[in-house]
Amino acid sequence: MRLWHESLISLLPRQQLLGQHRECCALRGKGWGKKHATVHYVFHYSPERLYRYHIKVINEMKKRGYKVDPLWKNPLYRGKQCTPYDNHSFHDMIDSKQAPEGPIYPEHDQTYLKECMENLYKKGIQISLIDIKKGHSD
Repeated sequence: MRLWHESLISLLPRQQLLGQHRECCALRGKGWGKKHATVHYVFHYSPERLYRYHIKVINEMKKRGYKVDPLWKNPLYRGKQCTPYDNHSFHDMIDSKQAPEGPIYPEHDQTYLKECMENLYKKGIQISLIDIKKGHSD
């Protein structure tokens, strides 16, 4: 389980992008709070950050013509097996109506970007820093 560095989302091949959607769905659902070495940091924040990250993934999927269940666009939705969140679960940014500067997760820094790029490279996927600068749509 891994959340790719945000700047890689628009550059991920189909398999990794769709896998990222599944990971986000799992984390928003029954996976919330279950320890995992790679994604444990998401549980230090409001689930609203994961929702914002997931929306970036969903938007990229839609851009490529993939269909996404519209229920996932609801920030309180947690899948068919979980009770939805209440508004009080989202204490990071919904209350302030202002997104933070920089990445959704501070852990998505340059070191993490390099780690993700190396992980992709081991899978035979080469993404350069030039690609990231060109492909970064935000």
